Amino acid sequence: MDKVVSSPTEAVADISDGATLAVGGFGLCGIPSVLIAELQAKGVGDLECVSNNCGVDDWGLGLLLAGGQIRRMVSSYVGENKEFARQYLSGELEVELTPQGTLAEKLRAGGAGIAGFWTRTGVGTQIAEGGLPWRYDQAGEMVVASPAKETRSFAVASRRADGSTVTEEHEFVLEEAIATDFALVRAWKGDRHGNLVFRTTSRNFNPLCAMAGRVTIAEIEELVEPGELDPDAIHLPGIYVQRVVELTPEQAADKRIEKRTITPTRDSSKEGV
Repeated sequence: MDKVVSSPTEAVADISDGATLAVGGFGLCGIPSVLIAELQAKGVGDLECVSNNCGVDDWGLGLLLAGGQIRRMVSSYVGENKEFARQYLSGELEVELTPQGTLAEKLRAGGAGIAGFWTRTGVGTQIAEGGLPWRYDQAGEMVVASPAKETRSFAVASRRADGSTVTEEHEFVLEEAIATDFALVRAWKGDRHGNLVFRTTSRNFNPLCAMAGRVTIAEIEELVEPGELDPDAIHLPGIYVQRVVELTPEQAADKRIEKRTITPTRDSSKEGV
């Protein structure tokens, strides 16, 4: 099945107010910037977004945030966006902070049809016990807090340094899977059937978000014909992808860096002085 659509506009045409979105990328690496910009232009609002972070003030999901288009965020790290902090602390934005590995597994579980899973991450903290501030009011008072989660003890076997095995009881917390209405991802290469290859760091959250979306839209830097990709090189099979958008060379090259760190250029004119 040829899943290529003619434009980003066509790709996001049925994303409406109130939709839930899983958005791939890490920081500004591997984010579906063209599809995000299209949503900004479309003016769709009241969105609930699930993403590792929320971009920066002028790029990525930060564009939707600046336009007041996001109602709720489920994220791990939000420290690069001042507008995010302002909206959260002033009661304009609801935020569910989630441990990074837990967020990744919640997305994977949603795509795999698993309702939930047990993890030791968060045991003994507000992640499990509840009370994390999800929303404040304009006066800075907490009005929505995270609920307590179910916990349970399991016997876990571990191997000691001397090679012996010991079984101990450990407490685990139940985390529920995440499935969203749509997923937006960016791939380095892909074919018309939606088989995708991600380059280096962009491989972290993009495949997981793609799995979690009931309708997954992929923007692709290089589109190839079916059969051109080595089957062993495919990171995400096309069964998880419903729409493919081929980027122009200019769109593919438009990438931002959150923080640029460089070594000062040596001034050769002062050498030997």
